[in-house]
Amino acid sequence: MARPVAFITGSGRGTGLAIALRFARTGYDVAAAGRGGTVRAAATQLEAAGARALPLVCDVTDHAAVGRAVAATEERLGPIDVLVNNAGVAGSAPLVSMDDELWHRILAVNLTGTYHCMREVLPRMIERRGGRIINIASVAGKTGFPYTAAYCASKHGVLGLTRAVALEAAGKGVTINAICPGWLNTDMTQQSIDRIVRKTGRTPEEALATLERMNPQRRLIEADEVAALAVFLASPDARGINGQALSVDGGELVA
Repeated sequence: MARPVAFITGSGRGTGLAIALRFARTGYDVAAAGRGGTVRAAATQLEAAGARALPLVCDVTDHAAVGRAVAATEERLGPIDVLVNNAGVAGSAPLVSMDDELWHRILAVNLTGTYHCMREVLPRMIERRGGRIINIASVAGKTGFPYTAAYCASKHGVLGLTRAVALEAAGKGVTINAICPGWLNTDMTQQSIDRIVRKTGRTPEEALATLERMNPQRRLIEADEVAALAVFLASPDARGINGQALSVDGGELVA
């Protein structure tokens, strides 16, 4: 019997790799898409976890490149059952001094990249009357944080896109949901810590403690916690969950 197929963007490291590995261990073959050579190393790990793995160097801001990656996945692995839009970038600057390049880059990757992947994969899922799309957003898609206007705008946009298209696909066998993590124990958060150190003069330990205090559990969220929820949303048990934005933040948004 053919294994189901998951197409996961930004899966060369961090949260994307954790999600890809969780799907591989759950019985999926995995197309690991990313912009760098890290996807090739990720494919080795995925194969060790029991999956057929297809590494794909793909810039999600390039719609044609996304189309080629989706076509290659279907040719090599089969129809895509699960799309996980995880590719993302971050950056910080006060709005009054933000340069246009930072704004356009964050929106292009986080929001337009998610659109490109959904636009390519969703029609195929609708034609087959089945599929799951899972967009990795952020708690920054539900609230605002200072000096991250572009990032917050992009993640708010991902949630709007998720909710609108979930209604379009609801009667066609496809569910579309978003996961909203808090601060994660990943390289992206380490980059944020480094920026805090440069701009404030705090020590790395002080900067980390500041982020941990935002979580009522006083810790960073682990990437595998996001991965576990993604696999659940792809399961038959989650067929009634659609158009939702599920937080994994230790209670940050309700504190």
